[in-house]
Amino acid sequence: MFQDMNKMFNQSMEPFKELVDIQTKMLEELTRHQMDCTKAFIEATVHQTKEWQNCKTPADLLELQKAYAKELEDTLRSANQQNLKALEDARDAIQKLTQGTLDKYSS
Repeated sequence: MFQDMNKMFNQSMEPFKELVDIQTKMLEELTRHQMDCTKAFIEATVHQTKEWQNCKTPADLLELQKAYAKELEDTLRSANQQNLKALEDARDAIQKLTQGTLDKYSS
């Protein structure tokens, strides 16, 4: 009797375990994207700082600043797209899990 109840409990908790796994993977991916974005920002800043020494005129400095801003913008756009994809993938997985669970228990 106790074993049957334990088995039923474990089976009923399986969707929650899968939900936690989906959320964990999503958070790991978002964290990885954030770390990559931060690393790219640091590298761009270091590169820009090194290039300041080569600027001879205000126009050179302005061009350097434009290139730096463009690089940061591109990095942010890329990070945004990756983050949205991670969130959409997690949402899709959660919807499949939810639908499968509802179908299983409504039958």
